[in-house]
Amino acid sequence: VSMGRTLVELFYDVVSPYSWLGFEVLCRYQHIWNIDLRFRPAFLGGIMQATGNKPPAMLPKRAEYMLKDIKRMAKYYQVPVQISEDDFQRVLGTGTLGAMRFITAIDMTQPRYLEPLSREFWIRFWSQREDISQPENILAVARQAGLSSELAQKLLEMISSPAVKNRLRETTEEAIKYGAFGMPAVVAHFNAEPHLFFGSDRLELLGSVIGE
Repeated sequence: VSMGRTLVELFYDVVSPYSWLGFEVLCRYQHIWNIDLRFRPAFLGGIMQATGNKPPAMLPKRAEYMLKDIKRMAKYYQVPVQISEDDFQRVLGTGTLGAMRFITAIDMTQPRYLEPLSREFWIRFWSQREDISQPENILAVARQAGLSSELAQKLLEMISSPAVKNRLRETTEEAIKYGAFGMPAVVAHFNAEPHLFFGSDRLELLGSVIGE
């Protein structure tokens, strides 16, 4: 971390629409605020399991609110999240473990692609409603994000390797250690201590805490 910059870590999983909103807002603010933004791909399923949390959509009233909330936030932040009632079943039925391992593999090998690749996964899943658990869709996402076919193929082979699996598990455990119980989990390292912010609607508060 360069002098005077606050390290801000964003723990996210592309299954989470609120993570997409938080990701885009922090991507914009990293050029305005004096922060070093670090993307930390993690596995939401692991966090839910470890903390006993449940997907918000499992509570009918909360699901009802979430539909309106995400539509409003998408419009406000100008992020093309599309959401409807049948998305809740779709999300519960789709595993993002493969996608998050693929994103982890790029973080380990070609981190400059981490931002565009993560964004492309969200676009596929939340704008185009595609099943990102299928290898051919993962490869299509990679091509769209500017990766060569060779690199994409190599990363796809890496997702079953112990190194990638361990890295994703470790990142997920790190988020839990900071107190995360859902996503996005944003951790700002300020005044020699970590400050956890949950959700995409706490970013003004984050700014205030770090003096921005």
